[in-house]
Amino acid sequence: MEETMALKVGKILVVDDNLGIRRALEILLPMHFAEVKTIPSPATLVSSLEQFRPDVVLLDMNFSTSINTGNEGLYWAGEIKKMVPEVEVVLFTAYADIQLAVEGMKRGAFDFIVKPWDNDKLIEVLTAARDKARKAMKRDARSMSGMTGRGPGMTGGVTPDQIGGPMFWGTSRPMAAIRKTMDKIAPTDATVLITGENGTGKDVLAREIHAHSLRNGKPMVAVDAGAITETLFESELFGHVKGAFTDAHTDHVGKFEQADGGTLFLDEIGNIPLHLQAKLLRVIQNRSVVRVGGTKAIPVNIRLICATNMDLEQLVRDGRFREDLYYRINTVHIALPPLRERREDIVPLAERFIVQYAEKYHRPVSGLDNSAKLVLEGGRWSGNIRELQNVIEKAVILSEGTLLTCKDIDARSVSGMTGLSVSGMMGRVIPGLTGNLLHNSQEEERMVREAMDRTEGNISAAAKMLGVSRPTLYAKLKKYGL
Repeated sequence: MEETMALKVGKILVVDDNLGIRRALEILLPMHFAEVKTIPSPATLVSSLEQFRPDVVLLDMNFSTSINTGNEGLYWAGEIKKMVPEVEVVLFTAYADIQLAVEGMKRGAFDFIVKPWDNDKLIEVLTAARDKARKAMKRDARSMSGMTGRGPGMTGGVTPDQIGGPMFWGTSRPMAAIRKTMDKIAPTDATVLITGENGTGKDVLAREIHAHSLRNGKPMVAVDAGAITETLFESELFGHVKGAFTDAHTDHVGKFEQADGGTLFLDEIGNIPLHLQAKLLRVIQNRSVVRVGGTKAIPVNIRLICATNMDLEQLVRDGRFREDLYYRINTVHIALPPLRERREDIVPLAERFIVQYAEKYHRPVSGLDNSAKLVLEGGRWSGNIRELQNVIEKAVILSEGTLLTCKDIDARSVSGMTGLSVSGMMGRVIPGLTGNLLHNSQEEERMVREAMDRTEGNISAAAKMLGVSRPTLYAKLKKYGL
């Protein structure tokens, strides 16, 4: 009895509009947790969080009978993590909403449970979530009592992932040359222009240069120059004084001043409108800013790094980018290669992401089997490292094994994967199938089904994998009603 009581630790809040589900959980959960509270909708969620102070919220994905998009669950999962980051959220979802649940985990949810649920699996997930929440509370030396008066819109929660972490250089020749260049220029104050396709890691390289510079003890301030509206451009970069415009209630320090002594990273610089480029050029040349509404020139000591996925030389020829600004920011030019030009780095990068997401999502995944490696190496990766990162994140979340397989990777999610490359990969993935269509009809049907599944219904690829002609495969598909 004492052991049973000792195990009953933690407080679970259930939010589900199905009365039958709430009643079932009101019987099951108290056998494993100290306190359980159920509510039928998010209408009283905030007050319940404040008063009940749960360790875990088991949150349904849908609450409106006329709407079945799962957006309510995603919204409230995000709000809970904003209000009380230490509380863990487990999503309760129907099988059809698994993709939404995956998105919910990206937004900070601990895990998801598919309805109808397995009791043991449910208790296992809730227990793990409870343990993590309670450890976080002890580690941060704070309790849920700090919630009072807090509501939606709080700061906190989960920071979106970057391609980040330390730079992964890999073993390709292009990256070896870039690393050599980086080692030479990092200790200097040379202005650097980094170019490359979306997702190649331009921001990561910028951070690496700063980390190896003599300014690494000072801030690195990153700005998405293309995302700043024209009306706020000068205020955001150069700052403003109180009263400069209607909403200027206080003085504002711009990004250039914030980066004083350190590095300013201007991302997507090619998107800056032409008429604003002149103002940016003036500040870069003078190394001083005048806040909007002010008259005093404020010196700024920065190291400037810029990045773009655009062809600035072509923009200069087209009259859409100032030539003098281009040469001012282009003291050293580094062009990052796309992932398809450094294929030897694909699998090591994927393995790095596996470690990252296995830890984040509490999955037992430790690596890739050969079939998964072949799928990854066969992709074109038009989205580059960021696409690879997203594919691995999804695979880790959905996988139930310790190694990711080609089925976990889902070839359809890999850009540029063709039927030919899939068929070539499959012929290597399952050696022994070729030429082995059997007289045993059950085994033959299983093999045909497996080939069609693994090639995503590609007749040519499946036929090649099985070692038969397309007409023969058509006949087998007709025979088994596939």
